[in-house]
Amino acid sequence: MIDAITHGRGADRNGRPVRAVWSFWSRPFHAYKGGIWTSPLHHLLAWGLSVHAARRHYPDTMLVTDREGKQLLVDRLGLPFTHVSTELERLRGADIGWWALGKVVAYGVQDRPFVHLDSDVFLWKALPRAVAEAPVFAQSPEYFHGINEGCGPRDIEAAFAAHGLALPVEWEWARSKSTQFFREENCGMVGGSHLAFFRYFTETALDLVLNPRHAPAWARLPDKAGYNMIIEQFLLAACVEYHRFHPDSPYRGVRIAHLFRSWEDACNPQRAARVGFTHLIGGAKSSPAVATRLEARMRREDPGYLRRCERALGMAG
Repeated sequence: MIDAITHGRGADRNGRPVRAVWSFWSRPFHAYKGGIWTSPLHHLLAWGLSVHAARRHYPDTMLVTDREGKQLLVDRLGLPFTHVSTELERLRGADIGWWALGKVVAYGVQDRPFVHLDSDVFLWKALPRAVAEAPVFAQSPEYFHGINEGCGPRDIEAAFAAHGLALPVEWEWARSKSTQFFREENCGMVGGSHLAFFRYFTETALDLVLNPRHAPAWARLPDKAGYNMIIEQFLLAACVEYHRFHPDSPYRGVRIAHLFRSWEDACNPQRAARVGFTHLIGGAKSSPAVATRLEARMRREDPGYLRRCERALGMAG
């Protein structure tokens, strides 16, 4: 494929263009994740708006998906990605409860600085320079998770201990720091330029979930969906903090920047508007008011895409 042309925008510290990346693992979406949207139409419209907004700042774009996802988003809807990868075919045999694995795989296949965006994230402005140039960056840190909250790391630790299985050293180190709380990195938006670190994180997360030796432990936790944030967001935070200070780590000195200083800042409409960032968190995706605004926006900005979405869903007359 042809590389995107650099326009002097969206570059890292070394002038390398930042790639905007999305991922779509179709199997968990069709099985249960799609139900969080007001309707299938509004899910597809969000895809169009997310890509439309981000590519103004980051014209080099990439979709990491499976064959079914490519057929929908590229072949039928015509979303204008510079690069398309069907790397998520490697997850064909994975438990669909692990919906975040598609994102994790996408992080690990990048060959240039990148920003990965969820399809419910809209980047109205380019990232601040201090964020875009960071080795690792995320939407915001989350410090408030209590160790006794449901679907937390304790469940996984107990399951692995019951079978005499070890967890990653980064996990053990992070958990030794506090008996009350654990930290996560919100990955509605995540990326960076330290590609070797992202490959290491990806390999660590995928081995933890997919290694056949760990299957007996995971069998004790049949509903995997609730543990995705631990595998993605907690483990990422643990890996960054462990390797940042470990004297013998090849990733020593790695650091993470944030678009927002805290979860509270990320949820503040005024602060979000100032940095040009919208994330339809949780119930916002099923809000009728949000759905109306999303449909009106796409009808105004790209009516052709709206019609393609309607045809794909059999809604066109």
